[in-house]
Amino acid sequence: MQNNLIKIQDGTIYRILQERDSEWLVIDCIKRTMPKWIESLAEFESVPESVLWVTTGIYPTDTNTLSTKEKKYMNEHYSLFASVLGVIDDEKTRSYIIREIAELYKVTKQTIRNNLCLYLVYQDITVLLPHKKEKRNLTNDEKNMRWALNKYYYTTKKHSISDVYTMMLKEKYCDETGHLKEDHPSIHQFRYYFQKTKKLQNLYISRGGLKDYQKNHRPLLGDGVQEFAPNVGFGMLDSTICDIYLVNDAREVVGRPILTARVDGYSGMCLGYSLGWKGGIYSVKGLMLNIVADKKEHCKKFGIDIADNVWDCHQMPGVMITDKGSEYISENFEQITELGIRLIDLPSYRPELKGSVEKFFDLIQNSFKTVLKGKGVIEPDFQERGAHDYRKDACITLEIFEKVLLHCIIYYNSGRILENYPFTEEMLSANIKPFACEVWNYGRNRNNANLIDVSAEQVIMTLLPRCIGKFARNGLKVNGLRYKHPNYTEMYLKGGEVTVAYNPDSVSDVWLIDNGEYVKFELIESRYEHMNVANVASINDVKKEVIKQAENENKQAKINLLKTIEVITAGSVPKSVPIKKIRENRTKEETRTHIDFTKGVKKYATRLSNYYHKCYREIV
Repeated sequence: MQNNLIKIQDGTIYRILQERDSEWLVIDCIKRTMPKWIESLAEFESVPESVLWVTTGIYPTDTNTLSTKEKKYMNEHYSLFASVLGVIDDEKTRSYIIREIAELYKVTKQTIRNNLCLYLVYQDITVLLPHKKEKRNLTNDEKNMRWALNKYYYTTKKHSISDVYTMMLKEKYCDETGHLKEDHPSIHQFRYYFQKTKKLQNLYISRGGLKDYQKNHRPLLGDGVQEFAPNVGFGMLDSTICDIYLVNDAREVVGRPILTARVDGYSGMCLGYSLGWKGGIYSVKGLMLNIVADKKEHCKKFGIDIADNVWDCHQMPGVMITDKGSEYISENFEQITELGIRLIDLPSYRPELKGSVEKFFDLIQNSFKTVLKGKGVIEPDFQERGAHDYRKDACITLEIFEKVLLHCIIYYNSGRILENYPFTEEMLSANIKPFACEVWNYGRNRNNANLIDVSAEQVIMTLLPRCIGKFARNGLKVNGLRYKHPNYTEMYLKGGEVTVAYNPDSVSDVWLIDNGEYVKFELIESRYEHMNVANVASINDVKKEVIKQAENENKQAKINLLKTIEVITAGSVPKSVPIKKIRENRTKEETRTHIDFTKGVKKYATRLSNYYHKCYREIV
């Protein structure tokens, strides 16, 4: 019976969500109210899904027909209630989670309930796509009350509601003589509007300041990043400089590598990493590719064999929590939201929320520092005067260090005991071991997991930098170069600006973003093939400088040309001439200037014949 649609005698359509003993958890598909347990069902008949669609006028959509923007909207709204699905049968728990989610994402509880009920009724994520609604206009009284609250109440002056009401009457409801008009809202109406529209967070911050809010009023929902992580698919992304100096193959000191990682807040699992010399958006791209990679195959590249369940993650998290680093607030990074990923910046004055990923970095570094002492590892005294120069001890290459790092991550995921993890009764009943990989595998198989299937190609294309390209008759112009595609003839003729993704490391191709799809354009100017954007820009700069330097020569050449023409034509003075017999005159001139090309040929043939005769006589 679970998930079946039934219709009872009064015409109500229910979907049965769960069964237990002689009770059924159902949701009214017409009213779309929150699920409830009922002890008995009157006579009913099973109905197909199509009956529900026709009755309500809402139809699921094929996901293959959706644009990137629609998929993003759909996944974002699903993530609002995904953590509730696992406790849908427990009214008290689901109400608590809905309240916490509403405060976290700054949405109303009713919005979450509406989306949840919509999904439960149709059991299809595509029904979450927006439907056009007519927005009710505010009345004049409501506009005045909103104006008064914004101007006088939500300020650091901390006026009372009563005082704000009086100020509103003075400014908006008095005539020119200062007398109060009869038609004005009451204090009770004003208080009601205030209660209906107020947002406590805005109230606390506007009247007391952000620091006071963070210290005295912010929700205390959990310990560290776990307040953001009610289920698998939430976590922290951050970078650190490793406490070790490395060398290259020539045993030359290169420096300290940068480790970028993403840790799942629900399980503590390291979902991916990037190790290299370059940070910022470059390391983030490497991280994203590693997250969606097959970890077992990745480890094999370093000669490491792991079991299937040790590091079994290849899906992109639905929510990424970052600090306000430059690489995480760039437009380039925010493009990843096109994959349906929600980005959350850590709020100000909340350093404790970085604890999850910082703990990961500490544990990883402590794991290798003990063994690698004396091999370039930095000790706590490295900044003190007279301290040892640990660069002199460097002897490990990046490749060897990455292999060491992989073993540390595998231990972190599968061997480290989660001593303080808040195991649920269900997890204990399922005999879930206190390891990050065990908790991860348990959580990702639940229906509230917030994970998105993304290919490596999608990640690469999404994170490419973008610019404006212009269509013209000679091609699509991007970064000073021209590109072509056989299917865009009309655009070449019509012209116009478009958004283009490009690879800074190679100008051979660019990708036109057409309704969420990436269309590849090939370079026309082959002389730039395999160059990068910087090389092309440098060449063009040199070209411009050469042209600039030649401008004076060009100007002088034009002047000299004019002077020469004037000298040549100095004797030709215009005067009145007959204009008759122009055709006869032209024939005479043609005859006069005619060149008999055959004369030269005859002379050459005669000389050649004489030469041959002379040679013959000499031989004889």
